[in-house]
Amino acid sequence: MNPILSLVIRSFVAVPVTVLTGVVSFFIFEQNFLPSIAYAIAGGVIIHFILSFTMGRSFLKKHQLTRKEFRYIRKHLSEANKKISRLNKSLFSIRDLSTVKQRIDILRVTKKIQKMAIKEPKRFYHAELFYFSHLDSIVELTEKYSFLASQPKKSMEINQSLIETRQTLNEMTKVLEQDLYRVVSDDVEHLNFEIDVAKHSIKKQKDSKFPEENRWLK
Repeated sequence: MNPILSLVIRSFVAVPVTVLTGVVSFFIFEQNFLPSIAYAIAGGVIIHFILSFTMGRSFLKKHQLTRKEFRYIRKHLSEANKKISRLNKSLFSIRDLSTVKQRIDILRVTKKIQKMAIKEPKRFYHAELFYFSHLDSIVELTEKYSFLASQPKKSMEINQSLIETRQTLNEMTKVLEQDLYRVVSDDVEHLNFEIDVAKHSIKKQKDSKFPEENRWLK
């Protein structure tokens, strides 16, 4: 679940519990004002942590992950966020109009993989090459390209390096697209299976509807 949404839900429940606990302590049990405040805060904190634990366990169960696995994935997704931020900065600092589409594609695919892995953490395992190799490569390439492209005077060596980097970025874009395909590979297989089932059902329906016509056609 989205961390912000999760916090909002927990707060939405914890705040009324805090107020209710304080009111009950003060008016029903006739506690002094300060103890009532303390009980109210304690009640809200306890509810907050209970909800946090329950929602976390439900999330892990839904995605078939252990807490250790989720911590491992979350750590690498957090590191990836920083790398994608660097990628975004370097891509948009490049003034070369001929590479605009290429840069947009790189960022689109990269963010799509990250977004899917955050929403469904188990997809991370289908994108390990992306997180442990390809993302680092694309960040390094774009940062170096941005640095060289920003030089006011370019030598022949710099121009040649820029050409080679553009070619490599073209190849890396295709690699990133393959990473994305691996992330959605299970969905593609499932969709193909559903299509086969649907076709079989349609054929069965037609055969049962027009048995005589099908017999003569054979």
